[in-house]
Amino acid sequence: MTIADPSRGGHDEAAGLPPFSPPKTGPANTPAANAPAQKPIAAHDLAIGDLTAALQAGLRDFTAMPQYGLFFGGVYVLAGLVIGYVALIGGELSWLIPATAGFPLIAPFVAVGLYEASRRRGAGEPLSWRGVLGALKGHGDDQILSMGVIVFVAFAFWMIVAHAIFAIFMAESGMGGESLAALMTPAGLAMLGVGSLVGAIMAYAFYAMTVISLPMLVDREIDFLTAIWASLAVVKHNGLVMLVWAAIIAALLFAALVPLFLGLFIALPVLGHATWHLYTRAIA
Repeated sequence: MTIADPSRGGHDEAAGLPPFSPPKTGPANTPAANAPAQKPIAAHDLAIGDLTAALQAGLRDFTAMPQYGLFFGGVYVLAGLVIGYVALIGGELSWLIPATAGFPLIAPFVAVGLYEASRRRGAGEPLSWRGVLGALKGHGDDQILSMGVIVFVAFAFWMIVAHAIFAIFMAESGMGGESLAALMTPAGLAMLGVGSLVGAIMAYAFYAMTVISLPMLVDREIDFLTAIWASLAVVKHNGLVMLVWAAIIAALLFAALVPLFLGLFIALPVLGHATWHLYTRAIA
C-alpha cells in the first residue's frame, strides 16, 4: 500500500478512499455552526512500514527532548503506582487486576503533551514547558478536556464491568478475591478468559476513538466529535495496520508495567511521539 503526502489537501482518490463529512454539532445559531466549513478529512492507506517509520521518529523525538518524555512518563508511572497501592490496600484482586489491565486506557490523554512537543519540534517552533503543558488546554475551547472526561469515564466503566465479571465467576467458585489461588480454579480461568475478551473489545473500541483524535485536537481547531469521527475513519480504512499498531502499543505498555511500572519511563514517551508521527501520515 502507499501513503499520500500528508502536506497535500484534497480528496483521497489515489488511495481509493472517499472523503467523509464530519457530523454537525450544535444548533444552527451557535458560533461553531456559523464558522467556515472545515475541509474534508481524508483517511489514507497506511502500510506496516509507516508504523516502523513512526516508531523510529518517536525514538528520535524522545532522545532529542527527553525531559518531556521522562516527565510525562513519570506522571504515568506515579498514577500506576497509586492505583496499584489503593487496590492492594483493599486486599482484593477484583480491583487490582482490572486496574492493571485498564491502566493503558488513560495513556493517550497523558501523552497529549508529547504530541505537542513533537508538533513543535517538527514545525521548528520553540520548545518550552509552558507551551507543552499548555497543550492540555487545547486551543482555548475545552475540546481536549472533553476528551479527557471521556477517557476517565471509559476507565471507570471498564473497572465496573471487570469487577462485575470477577464477582460473578468468583461467586461460582466459592472463593474470595483476595488470593491468587482463586485464579487457578476453573471458574477463575473462565473469568480471566471472559474478562480478557470483553476488555479487548472495549479497549479496541476506545483505541479507535482516540488514536487519531487526540493528536488532531492538539494540531487543529476542531471539535472533539469531528476528531473522533476522523479517528474512526482512519481505523476503518486501515484496519489491519491499525490493529497491528494497537497490538504494538498493548505489548509495549504491558511489558513496561512488569518492573514496577518503571519501563513506562521509556515506553510511554516513545509511543506518544510515535503516535503523533503516525497521525501526520494518516490525515491530510
